[in-house]
Amino acid sequence: MTVPRIPFVSLTPGEDAPEIRRAIDRVVARGWFVLGPEVEQFEQQFATAAGASYAVGVGSGTDALMLILRALEIGPGDEVITTPLSAAYTALAVTMVGARPVFADIDPVRYTIDPERIAEAIGPRTRAILPVHLYGQAADMAAIDRIATAHNLPIVEDCCQAHLATAGGRPVGTIGVAGAFSFYPTKNLGALGDGGAVVTNDRLLADRIKRLRNGGQTDRYRHQEPGCNSRLDEIQAAILSARLPRLRGWTDRRRDLADRYRFALAGGPIALPTGCDDGHVYHLFVVRTAERDALQRRLGAAGIETLVHYPFPIPRQPAFAQFAPAECPIAARICDEIVSLPLHPRMENENVAEVAAVILKGHVSCER
Repeated sequence: MTVPRIPFVSLTPGEDAPEIRRAIDRVVARGWFVLGPEVEQFEQQFATAAGASYAVGVGSGTDALMLILRALEIGPGDEVITTPLSAAYTALAVTMVGARPVFADIDPVRYTIDPERIAEAIGPRTRAILPVHLYGQAADMAAIDRIATAHNLPIVEDCCQAHLATAGGRPVGTIGVAGAFSFYPTKNLGALGDGGAVVTNDRLLADRIKRLRNGGQTDRYRHQEPGCNSRLDEIQAAILSARLPRLRGWTDRRRDLADRYRFALAGGPIALPTGCDDGHVYHLFVVRTAERDALQRRLGAAGIETLVHYPFPIPRQPAFAQFAPAECPIAARICDEIVSLPLHPRMENENVAEVAAVILKGHVSCER
């Protein structure tokens, strides 16, 4: 397998390698590996960074969503409105509690769930709205909040691609009842393995999620309710604590690289992402072209790695056929055209210029 000259992402520790090594050694020397002082410390630190009162470390971002829904007593017979454009895990979290995901089409500019479509999808079984802050761009939370308030529905925010993002100046994850974050290695704040967290300003909700993540235990060997086993482990918490102080700088670097892409590709043959909110954190830099395959082939031939997030909408996944989901034509069209360009904090400015040069040289057409 040929190693790309400009890889899509770099996952090995870089400038933070010494801090990571010290964090791992500290946990190993202590000999406490599950639900110990490292998790408690990281929960406090991440809550502060996220602008929330509480954070609860869990096994993954998917589990974070599932546990929020469980804590809200959402289950069989209930419906949760969510977006068709996301990783399938968003909707899978809904099915994990026995509820039915209902897909509302997306805003063609933001690529996040369209508030007007949410309003149309609300029915007698709707129990929650689950927007995704996609690619680092917050959903239109002001409009979604108005709809949720009018119908007395909780908002559960999927923030798995949006660490430190804001919506109208408000930190994502704090606008609804709770927010779910992922620390999968590719995320803006990534662990060296799986991990996730729930953030909330509701103490009772945080307490229940802490109980649910650990088998429903109130204390050792006493299980108050059926829970699960979804715990952020000590080593990953220590790594995340070591990396968290760098997150603001990494976010600034992502924004700088996005600005460089915009400048270099302005007036070019591809549609660029629209910065609908200054709080965008550019987990991904996603462009659109009607000639995606040709563009990816040309960039690949030049040693530039690209990916597609995501090639088809969630309602078309076989896993959701049992729910007979409605078609979401805007999401389907956009899924045929999107491609993610390399963008990560260790990327060089010259790499952006090289990627842009290959794109501009090809004169690939796109639908704007």
